[in-house]
Order: sequence, then C-alpha cells, then structure tokens
Amino acid sequence: MRTSTTTSAVLKNLMIARDGAMTAELVQRPGDFGLGRIPARLAPAGTVRTICGFCSTGCSLLAHVDHRGQAINLTPDPYHPVNQGMACPKGWEALTPLAAHDRALTPRLRDPHTDKLVPVEWSRALAELVARFRGLQQRHGANSLAVLSTGQIVTEEMALLGALTKFGLGITHLDSNTRQCMATSHVAYKQSFGFDAPPFSYADFEESDTLVFVGANPCIAHPIMWQRVMRNTRRPDIVVIDPRATETAMAATLHLPLRPKSDLILLYGLARALIERGAVKADFVAAHTTGFEAFSAFVSEFSPARVAAETGLATGQIDQLADLIARKERVSFWWTMGVNQSHESTRTAQAIINLALMTGNIGRPGTGANSITGQCNAMGSRLFGNATSLLGGYDFEDSSHRGHVASILQLEPDRIPAQKGWAYDEILDGIERGEIKGLWVIATNTAHSWINSGRFRDLRSKLEFLIVQDLYDTTETALMADLILPAAGWGEKEGVFINSERRLGLTRKVNRAPGQALSDFAIFKLVAEAWGCGGLFTQWKDPESTFQLLKELSRGQPCDFTGVRDYAHLEASRGVQWPFTESDGAVETEMSPRERRLFTDGRFFTADGRARFFFEPPRPMPEAPDETYPFVLMTGRGSSAQWHTGSRTNKSAVLRKLAPTSLYIEVNPDDVARLHLDPGGQVLVRSRRGEVQAFVVATSTVQVGQVFMPCTSTV
Repeated sequence: MRTSTTTSAVLKNLMIARDGAMTAELVQRPGDFGLGRIPARLAPAGTVRTICGFCSTGCSLLAHVDHRGQAINLTPDPYHPVNQGMACPKGWEALTPLAAHDRALTPRLRDPHTDKLVPVEWSRALAELVARFRGLQQRHGANSLAVLSTGQIVTEEMALLGALTKFGLGITHLDSNTRQCMATSHVAYKQSFGFDAPPFSYADFEESDTLVFVGANPCIAHPIMWQRVMRNTRRPDIVVIDPRATETAMAATLHLPLRPKSDLILLYGLARALIERGAVKADFVAAHTTGFEAFSAFVSEFSPARVAAETGLATGQIDQLADLIARKERVSFWWTMGVNQSHESTRTAQAIINLALMTGNIGRPGTGANSITGQCNAMGSRLFGNATSLLGGYDFEDSSHRGHVASILQLEPDRIPAQKGWAYDEILDGIERGEIKGLWVIATNTAHSWINSGRFRDLRSKLEFLIVQDLYDTTETALMADLILPAAGWGEKEGVFINSERRLGLTRKVNRAPGQALSDFAIFKLVAEAWGCGGLFTQWKDPESTFQLLKELSRGQPCDFTGVRDYAHLEASRGVQWPFTESDGAVETEMSPRERRLFTDGRFFTADGRARFFFEPPRPMPEAPDETYPFVLMTGRGSSAQWHTGSRTNKSAVLRKLAPTSLYIEVNPDDVARLHLDPGGQVLVRSRRGEVQAFVVATSTVQVGQVFMPCTSTV
C-alpha cells in the first residue's frame, strides 16, 4: 500500500462534484484545485420535494428554487404520507442554518507555532490526515485510531464511511452518536423480534383506541407525530407515563406521574394486572411467542401494593391503566428518550414489548410496541453505519456474513474485521487509557453532547490528532480540533434518510455548499484516494450508485428494499417503508398501500419465527438522592424550536425567538418555598460531575424532590 498519494493526482483523477454528484472532473490549477469551478448539479427552477434533515419524523418539504437553482424558501408537502402538509418550526427554518456566518469554508489546520487554526488547501489537509493517522498506526498499532460519526448524514455516506474506515483504513473502532439515543431500543428489538425492527406505521397514531406514551413528550419532541394523534377520530384514550407533567401529559386522558427510575416496576405490575383481568391473547401468545409462562410467573411477584409503594402511584391509577388496555381493541405503546436513555433502558423497552405481545397488540392497525427514533437518519445508522453491526444488519463475527458482504462489495473477505469495534463510550474510555491516539469526529459535537461533557475536554489532551468534519468551525468540538474539514449540509447534497417508521425518503440538493465545503461522501472518497485505497471503492461512484449497493446488501434481510428501483422511484413513491422486496416492487401499482406495518402474519425474525419475552429483576438506580445531592434531575427537549446542541437551530433568529434565551430549571413550588428561592432568579445547579447557572421556574409540573432542565438551550 502506498504511504501517500500526491493530492494533485488524487484530485485530477477522482470524478467528483462539490455537491457529491460524480459528474465532473477536478482540474488542478495553482492554489485552487478547481473546487469552485465544478458545475453544481442543482435543482432546476421550480419546486423540489425533499426530506427534512432534523428529527426522525421524516417530513417532506417542498423547496422552492429560483432560476439559479438555489432554494429561496420551503413549504410542507401536503400530499406526503408522513406530515400531510404540516411542518414544525425547524422544518420551516431548515434553509436558514445553511447561510450562517460561521460556516466552515475551507480546511483549517492547527499551526504548531501559534496554536491557531489556519486555512489550508484540500491537498494539504488530506496529506496531513494521511501522514498523521498513518504515523499513529505505525507507532501505536492499527487500533490506536477511532471514528465518531452521526445519525445526521445520509445513509450512503454512513455506509461509505464505515466501509472506508474498516475495510480501507484499517480502523476497527467506529461508532455514531446514535449510540446515545437508540442503542437500547436496537438491542431490545433484536433480542425480542430477532432484528432491529420498529413494527409501526404513523397511521397507527390515528387508528389506536388507546395510546400509551412512556417517557415520551411528542407534543414538543415530535410535534408532527403529535398532530397525527390529534387527527385520530376514534376518540382514543391517551396515557402518559412520566414523572413530569409534560405538555403531552397535560393533554392526556390519564397521566401516571411515577417516581423516576421506577418504570420497570410499573410495567411488570401492569403485566400482572392484565393477566389477572384475563387480557392475555392466549391463542396469539401460544402460536407466536416463546417464554410467556416464565414471564407470567416472574411478574406474579409485582403485587399492586408493591408497585404502588415503589412507584409512588395509587393502586387505583394502575387499575385504571390496566382497564384502558384490557378493554380496548387497538392499543399502541410508544416510547422515546425517557426510556432509551434511562436506567435499565433495554429491559424497560422489552417490558413494553412484552405488554404488546401478551395482549396481541402487534401487527394490526393501531397497535404495536413502537420506539420513536431521535435523529433524521438514526435508522439508517442502525442498519448501514457499519459500526457494531456489519452493513445491512449482518454480524462481523459470522464468517458467512463477512463472505457475503465481501462478495457484494467485491472485496477480499479478510478485509472485513472478524470482531465488532468498540462502542462510543468504549472509544472514549480507550482515549482515557491512552490506547486511542487519533480521533475523527464527523457531524457531531461530542464536547457538548456526550454525558459528563467536561470529561471530553480532559480527554482531548490525550489525543495526538483530532479531526473534526462539520458544517461549522465554531462548535465546541471543532474549536479543539487539529484539523477541520468543511462539510456540506442537508440541502447541499443528495441521499436517503430512513425515518422512525422505516420509510426510506430522498433528500435533495437544493443549494450549493459555500466556499470549499464538500459533501461528506466526496470527502470520504478523497480520503480513500489520498490513503491509497481508492481502488476498493470504485463501485461507490456517487450516492445513487451506492444506494444500489445497499439495496443488494439488504436482499433477503428483514430490511430488504430491493423493490425500490432508483432515486426517481423513491421520490415518485413519496418514500417506501421496508421491507419492500423485488417481488413487492414488481406488483406495485398506484393503488398499493403507502403505509405498511410489520408482523401482520405473526411471524418474527427469529430462527423459529416466534417473538421472545425478556425480563429481569429491577435494580436500584446507581446514584440515589442523598443529603449532598437531594434532587433527581430530569432532562428532555424544552422546545420544538431547538435541536441537539443548537449548532444549527441557533443560527435562526426565528427559532431563537421561539426558544428560551437563558438556561432554566423547573422546581416544585414547595421546594422553592422551603429553600427560599427567588422565582426568576439565578441559582447554581451542581451535580457530582459539574455545575451551571440557571434561572428558577416555580411550577407544579415537577414533583417535590425533582427538578427539570432542558437538554438543549440557546445559551
């Protein structure tokens, strides 16, 4: 393998467009590698349908494009099956962050003499990346490098990154920030159903008789989904299980304000109550599941008295919930980050799945055990990120799987590692131990978003080389970087997102990226050429040809979407939910259903076709309140106008007006009085890991001994 490749040769020979469409050749000229002279494949004047790049809802937006091929504004698509003409504030303002003054416009490299990041050409940036990363591998071993990616880039880019790092650069340790929100549901589904398979369609919001939301506040976090609930004409009961009286809880038929971290106890007690009411669908359980008898014996210990004592709820509230489930034909269970990022989250998700299975509420309209995803392409990351699962949901440790993937990608099987790499938290632990020396961070802001963020600042000193690839060079992580690679964002490139209901949707290029920013796909191709492994990725010509590879990788898997012909088919269909096999595509007509759910035949993705009951005794929370730290801190999305660390939404004056301008903490009025706090005044909020100033909001939405702070802020 070459130790380096001259960047001029790389750029001259690589067919690449600034927007990631491989339609023109880069021609070098002194000091300018032709990046500004490539014909941009922009949309023609008129209206272009695209998929929003914020949350996992997957709304369709109509970009209105002028004669220059530049989008000038957006409106929601009235005919799309997801949002049906609706958009949240983030969707309406999706173009604004692209015009921010702090866009990364050129590669920047830290000058060792001044310790400042200075602009450099792409040739220098690529050469530095190769030299520094190769040097670290030579001195410290192949596993001294790691990559942290995202759920915010398109599926084709995720797949190329995973293939590049693991099959080309020899970097085993790759994970994405999807780990922070969705890994627990991924595991729960995989163990219970045999594959990571959210079973629902958004139509189920409108077709349920009872909707049970556990640790979910869709009114704020997923407002378009909440609008779908509001369109339900069946006069449904809405149940919210959440310690805090959220906006969703205020609109609910029944709110169960249980003690934090007691969800698992409540759900096991609820299972017992349903068994006692004869609400078990015995024929479904016998024909389609395994392990119910053991589960039934296990939950017999969760008496109403015990559950009430440990959750803080009244037995009457538990009975009321059991009745709402037992008496209704269509019951759907929904959860988000209150479960996924909580104590014992995988078993909690499976306790919800168990309830759906035992009552037969799965595979029918208005039912399901339904995990709502976080990021716009977290589902794409789970299937094709090539992180701890091999591309397409295959297993790194299975030689037949490695051989199959290698044959499709035209690789030697030994190119594919026989073990999965480290997860996100393990990578950070590896940095702390001094085993990881180089880190490449792509489209995420670890210094802000990872738990105990102060820890990452400390870990930075242990890294010898940090690369950040992002839209902005002002994020907390970018400011720490040794090398910044300027990336194109949503709306400046093409590719596929997969939303919470498994719907593949095409996001389109409607703007030209500024300066020398390139699509992530183009950057990965440049790195492959500079490293000398570009020949491994000749099939990955552009995003659409890569989509064809991913289709083939999906063939025969539960996530099979080989029936989607190409991007044009995907766009004309207004998105397609997997599975959509080649046979499905062959019989597709204009009258084919646009909404599809899993397990309608009672067959699951396990070896015997049966779903599994998983359960485990609840464990106490690792850090209970004490005299020094007497409050339980809860977090959640504070405003539908904010997203993640605010690196994009804070660029919009409109969204800033719709969100708090200062960090706040919600405190129960009794605690405010007891501590002599000043509502509206500043307090110091301190935990075992850090402290922050916030202003006090006295409100009964939180219970005594509990406080709430939003997980994003404009501060």
